Parts: sequence; C-alpha cells; structure tokens
Amino acid sequence: MREKRQKKKKNGILLRLSKILKFCLFIIIPTLVLLFISRLETAIVEGSNRYTSEELQKKVLTKKTDENTLLLYLRYKYGETESIPFIERVDIEMENLNTVRIQVYEKVITGCIEYMGGYMYFDKDGVIVESSDKKLDQVPFITGLSFNKMVLYEKLDTQKEEIFDVILNLTQLIKKYELDVETIQFNSDMEVTLYCGDIQVLLGKRNTYDEQIAELKNLLPKAPKEKLTLDMKNFTEGQKRIIAKPRK
Repeated sequence: MREKRQKKKKNGILLRLSKILKFCLFIIIPTLVLLFISRLETAIVEGSNRYTSEELQKKVLTKKTDENTLLLYLRYKYGETESIPFIERVDIEMENLNTVRIQVYEKVITGCIEYMGGYMYFDKDGVIVESSDKKLDQVPFITGLSFNKMVLYEKLDTQKEEIFDVILNLTQLIKKYELDVETIQFNSDMEVTLYCGDIQVLLGKRNTYDEQIAELKNLLPKAPKEKLTLDMKNFTEGQKRIIAKPRK
C-alpha cells in the first residue's frame, strides 16, 4: 500500500515536471527567442513637421524596453505613454522584427498669444491646446486681443467670438501662399495688420482677405529690403498700384 502511494506521488511529480517542460519548450523559450531577435534597429518617423526625426525618436523611445520592437509596440498599443508637446497622438506599427514606423498626429494650431512670459497655442475654435515657453516659427503670433480668462484645453474667453473665424481665414491663406508672416495684429476696431520681417501690411477690416493675401504673394518678393508699410486697406482685385511708405 505504501509503495503504491509512493509510486502515485512519483507519477504526479513527473506529470507536473512534464507540464513545466512543455510550457518552457512551447511558450517561454520561443518568447525569449522572439524578444532576443526583435531588437530595434530602424525607426521610420512620419507626420512630424515640428520635430526632426531624431528629436521625435528621443521623445518616443524613453524606456530601456523601447529598444525592443515588440515591447515598444505593445507599450504604445496597450500601455501608458508620455505626452509630447504639440502632438495629439503617436501610433507605432511594426514593419518587421527590427523596424518600426512611428506615425505622428500633430495638434492643429491656428495661432498663439503671449501670456505671463510664455505662449498659449489655440486651434481654429479658439481652444487652447498647448502652452510653452517657446515660440514656434511656423505659427503666427496674434497681438492686440484682450481675453477675460485663459485656461488650458478650454476656449479663450473673449467678447468677439467672430475673431477666430478671421484668424482661421488669415492663417489658411498665409499657409496656402507660403508667406513668412510673423505677427497678425488687431486694433480696437478689429482692423488687421501683418508683419512680414521689416514689412508692415495694413489690411483693414473685412470678412475675408483672399484678394489681398493673393496679391501680397506677388508684392513681397519685389519689395525693397528696408522697413516699409504697405497700405492694402482698400485693395481690390486688378488694382495696379499699392501705397508704400517708409516705416517709422
């Protein structure tokens, strides 16, 4: 009877060892091999205009485990990731065991305003989407507006809601015609002035600025390399002369 119990116990131990061995052979060892051979060698970055490929990789690959393509993919698919300024989200796709594709989706930014020594960036609806101590060259700097309050991820509180439609119209045209506009200024009557380097452009107040901005594309390359003011308040399509005078 005792020998029978010992034999049964021995068979039970052997069965458990067999299960453990099978688990190691079919699960653990292949997983370790897969992790070993999936070393990250190449990262392809797409969709990033505000960061270089190298800068973006440094912001995305922040952990030691990110050196492994499989673990990097799983972290961005199911785990927690760090937020990156001006980036809405980042998707990671595995091209092969040693290559990943980093797809970047940037926040849509229309303009920025200065606030307490920093810059608040807002979208087409006037919602503040980012704050930074740096001024992005590609984003027009908006001046001359007053706001009741500024809260991150909330809409700028202003009495003139229509101002954001005007800003959107201007920034879209500036981008379309590839103009180097540094500042968009509004006065108390909502008249618009653009600053393009040393050139000051008076646009006045309109619903849209399509004709003026299209003509400005042709004017700026011909303008003298000195401080000038171009008066385009009353400009109409086909107008031959534009008033230009030295800036004070």
